[in-house]
Amino acid sequence: MRPPIPILSDYGISPKHGFLPDVLPLTRLPDPYYNKWESIGANFQSLILSKRLRGVIDRLPVLSTVGLEHDAEWRRAYMLLTFFAHGYIWGGETPCDRVPPSISVPLLDICERLEVPPVSTYAASVLWNFKPLFVDEDIDDLDNIATLLTFTGSLDESWFYLVSVAIEARGGPIIPLMLAAVSAARQGDSATVTRCLRAFAERLDDLGELLRRMHESCDPSFFYRRIRTFLAGSKNMAEAGLPHGVMYDDGSGKSEYVQYSGPSNAQSSLIQFFDIILGIEHRPTGEKPDPSPESEHEGRSFVPKHNFIRDMRRYMPGSHARFLNDVGAVANIREFVESRAASDRSLSIAYDACLAMLRSFRDIHIAIVTRYIILPSRENRARSRSRSPEVVRSRQNMPTNLATASRNEKHKKVKGTGGTALIPFLKQARDETGEPSVEGWAKKFMSRQTKVSGQNDFFLGKEEKAEVLDEPLVEHGLAGTWTMNEEYGGICNY
Repeated sequence: MRPPIPILSDYGISPKHGFLPDVLPLTRLPDPYYNKWESIGANFQSLILSKRLRGVIDRLPVLSTVGLEHDAEWRRAYMLLTFFAHGYIWGGETPCDRVPPSISVPLLDICERLEVPPVSTYAASVLWNFKPLFVDEDIDDLDNIATLLTFTGSLDESWFYLVSVAIEARGGPIIPLMLAAVSAARQGDSATVTRCLRAFAERLDDLGELLRRMHESCDPSFFYRRIRTFLAGSKNMAEAGLPHGVMYDDGSGKSEYVQYSGPSNAQSSLIQFFDIILGIEHRPTGEKPDPSPESEHEGRSFVPKHNFIRDMRRYMPGSHARFLNDVGAVANIREFVESRAASDRSLSIAYDACLAMLRSFRDIHIAIVTRYIILPSRENRARSRSRSPEVVRSRQNMPTNLATASRNEKHKKVKGTGGTALIPFLKQARDETGEPSVEGWAKKFMSRQTKVSGQNDFFLGKEEKAEVLDEPLVEHGLAGTWTMNEEYGGICNY
């Protein structure tokens, strides 16, 4: 018996705005009991700038969560406290590896309710951190939304989050659209599936245009040097000053150190939904496709094999992660298209168009990572070559002294928690997007190998040239450490 097609309302998902809350995020907790939290939020950037945030939080009483009633209140409390926690950890001269009970006790209660970890996530910084400027205009318009809280108070940081908010809002209608396509495929309704796929491809093109706007109001250098610091997680951050991770002190005397990744676009349930619904399979980085015939894969379940992608579901709200699991159990579009490829070319072309648009979206993402991470890091590396080791060690990439790689690690390839570095991961994820294509021309088109760095034109890039380094520069940011070797480097230590 086939499992039922998921009903969006059962998972708190909006048919219009997708994984964004159907009720707009609160701009303030209504109960005056939480005024102390709101007061910190209202002065957050000033407290960070003046290095007084830790003192204020240390004097903050432990507030109960009993006054939180509706889901919107729990979400705002989570957003506030995770921002406070990251500000507390990274907002001093050196990072602090202990979050005091005034934050930890209520945060841990809230996380249990929302089924999220006690760290800033994509949900905290994007999904639950926006407001419309004009309530009668849509939130998929980048010019009509603003953030509720940022670390730096800058337009750059707000824009960095808001581009993702607009993408989530614009992509929301794709979810019911493609669930309808799943239902139509069960009925053998090829015309409806084709129509849904065409609409999906058009909407994916819109999302790519939104992503291209990142450079309009977010300066790469400012992002790299200021925003990136506060988004850092606690996983594999020993060289940044957190050798054991972070302790969320609940006052019991039994708290232990934990390690979590920072917020990442891989935590977007929308992007993972696209892969699941189209039947795109992601493998651990470096693993080649299975050469066995497609017939042997019939009845496959689209559970991500890549341990990083699977791990990122732990950072999604519990209901969203369950939705993705349930969609994976009913996804049938790929099999439906493959079974009719010889007789229904319109269906095949519509499916391949979706793959091409999603592949293009990932190309834009790689270009942004290049501009916002790779190039600023190269500039840092160039400056560090002319400095003495003492000066290099004291550079302010993160709020602690960070040294370059030691000599005995000269040839070590730094990989992440899932055994994967970012750039190879992103490139392989892009290439895997085109693997299910049906038409011969589409297979050829999407199997092409592009190698651009984005140094000349932002989106076209220019041919890369080999660069010989005496010693790899180890950087620290977001979820962990990484190197600037072209083949083994990235934004996070995945």
